[in-house]
Amino acid sequence: MSLRVAVAAPFKQKGKRRIPEQAFVVALSLDRDWMSPDQAKRLLDVATGEGLVEREDGELVADFDPEDVEIPEDFTPDASLFQERSAFERALDAVVEAGHDRQETVAAVNQLQQELGVTADAAAVVYARRHGVNVDGAAAKAREELEG
Repeated sequence: MSLRVAVAAPFKQKGKRRIPEQAFVVALSLDRDWMSPDQAKRLLDVATGEGLVEREDGELVADFDPEDVEIPEDFTPDASLFQERSAFERALDAVVEAGHDRQETVAAVNQLQQELGVTADAAAVVYARRHGVNVDGAAAKAREELEG
């Protein structure tokens, strides 16, 4: 997942799981020259929404181990990183990352959606949970979209 790669870079650079927010922005915009400072702040908002990072007392805490993320030498973030993903996309990515086939998962989620009479977002969350995949962030987003 390229979002995880981009978010991991500043933490890996500092060798810590907790860094100041400004260090995150500087690492992505000035040190790596991957994006503008405003884009780095937007990326941080998306990463927070995805549950990859938490803000605590003016600092950022990675909710994953950045050292487990490999950053390819030729990696360059693309514009899609700045767009928030739907609950369906989040759940689907989590299921695929857990080792399930993407096409089979989409087909199963579509079938579950029809059987249960729910949104694709809700069906994806149910499918993921039935397969033991943690999708708390996607579930919260699906709930938020239903209530909103």
